[in-house]
Amino acid sequence: MAGLPSIEIVPDQETELEPLYRVLIHNDNVTPMDFVTRVLVSIFFLGYPEAVDIMLDAHHNGMSVVQILPKAEAERRINKAHFAAGLEGYPLHFSLERE
Repeated sequence: MAGLPSIEIVPDQETELEPLYRVLIHNDNVTPMDFVTRVLVSIFFLGYPEAVDIMLDAHHNGMSVVQILPKAEAERRINKAHFAAGLEGYPLHFSLERE
């Protein structure tokens, strides 16, 4: 292998992966279950059966993991969900937890 150039791999900060965060949904006694399910389907892009399972898990256990996403995307979806809930007057709440 004489004559081949040596290759040095230098990590590029721009290509490093962003840390992942769990998106958590919190139960409340006001937001209708069908609205929660619609938010999970339309904003978090879950299938209807999975959205219903997550909604029921949060309802029975106080909270549930919705998805695990890079922080910026998780924050974007949470903000959209909070905005949609606010337009309807519901206190639906999501939070982040580092993976």
